[in-house]
Amino acid sequence: MMNDFVEQTEKYVKRQDMIRKGDVVAAGVSGGADSVCLLFVLCALRRRLGFTVKVCHVNHGLRGADADADEQYVRELCGRLGVECIVFHENVELIAAKRKQSLEEAGRAVRRAAFEKVCAGEARAKIATAHHRDDNAETVLMNIARGTGLRGLCGIWPARGKWIRPLLWAGRDEIETFLREQGTGWCTDATNEEDVYTRNRIRHRVIPVLEREVNPAAAAHLTELSGQARELWDLLEHETQEALARCVHPGEDGKLVLDKAALEAEHPAVQKQLVKQCIARMLGTEKDIAAVHVRAVLDLVDKQSGRMTDLPGGIRAVRTVGGILFGRRPDGDPDREPAEDTALRIPGDTILYDRRSGRRLRISCRITEQKKGMPPQDIPQKSYTKRMDYDIIKSGLSARNRRPGDYLTIDKEGNRQKLKSYFINEKIPREEREEMLLIADGPEIVWIPGYRMNCAYYVTDGTERILEIKITEDGTNVRDDQSIDPGRES
Repeated sequence: MMNDFVEQTEKYVKRQDMIRKGDVVAAGVSGGADSVCLLFVLCALRRRLGFTVKVCHVNHGLRGADADADEQYVRELCGRLGVECIVFHENVELIAAKRKQSLEEAGRAVRRAAFEKVCAGEARAKIATAHHRDDNAETVLMNIARGTGLRGLCGIWPARGKWIRPLLWAGRDEIETFLREQGTGWCTDATNEEDVYTRNRIRHRVIPVLEREVNPAAAAHLTELSGQARELWDLLEHETQEALARCVHPGEDGKLVLDKAALEAEHPAVQKQLVKQCIARMLGTEKDIAAVHVRAVLDLVDKQSGRMTDLPGGIRAVRTVGGILFGRRPDGDPDREPAEDTALRIPGDTILYDRRSGRRLRISCRITEQKKGMPPQDIPQKSYTKRMDYDIIKSGLSARNRRPGDYLTIDKEGNRQKLKSYFINEKIPREEREEMLLIADGPEIVWIPGYRMNCAYYVTDGTERILEIKITEDGTNVRDDQSIDPGRES
């Protein structure tokens, strides 16, 4: 098994063209089974393939003595294997607080920065992480559950630039068997056994059920699916690059013009990618570009000249006679149109961009039955989680900004108040009013998140079905097919 495992990895590395003679491979080694296996395999292949191995270890300062013990283990292991070990000490908790990030997000950023430092000055550097087949299966399932398309199905890429995953062909059981045959132990991070994080819940609760009750090869089949998706994605990217030359042209003052006739001649899948590329070129990044933004731009194609939609980062798309013009939105533009309605998925999740906060939001809706014997006043309500009578919704709910004629019911007697008057009474600054996110039922405002809910939608003794709406910031590990790269680098 030992030699077979190394040989299988060598074949995979060569097939994916991950490592070439003369490369310097920086391996991320935490001390866990996956990364220890990665280090052993790279050391077994370094002379055979002609590359150098370095180890990057980051002590996140989160687990006290356990983290220090992991660091010491990695140092000793590198000493035995004759590998340079570069250790970084970072206070990830403090960094997360300063950057207003989750610990996971801050940890990834810290590890990425550490890798870059290790590779600095190396002309032929590669960064190897220990992601394996089960990690990939978890990623694909998580993407599907949270809402994704082809790009999310790609899962973890075997090689993406200088980032490589030599163990992506192998499962967790095969990795641990290899280490036992080596007579090598590893460190165990207790947090990996906790179900606090979504990935851990999928790992411990979902995949075991699939393998036990549906198909023992479920994880392997998910990996095969991601491989096919990556091939299709590569084809789509190639077609998009060729279409860019036909459809997109520079405009005045750094603007971009997307030609309507040329756009409509392309396949719908390519059309979406063309729009995304136009937005990304204006922004300088694909971050924060969601499917809802692409759809909003494509909707402009069938509208009259002059219609527009606002996009992340102060970008605006305007329908012109010949197509779509992408440019910067003028500051303080008084003619700015309110956002188009985004119909909420009920039940389900809706991802959208919030102008006021400049962040992507997830609006989660679920329907439950009214529990017998629970007084309506006992139903919990929070600033960004509301429960309301589902059966009295008239037009279907949407998320949008304000419009003329908006109103809300302010008391149990049914008295109404114009939204404008409510904003004035609450002393909400004029410049913020246009940006505020609203949950609306036609012209009636059901909920002003962070402020108040419409009294007409309160749960009463006569309520049969309750709609719960929860608004959260859409996390960086949440994939929305238009924005997040499918390859996890750390």
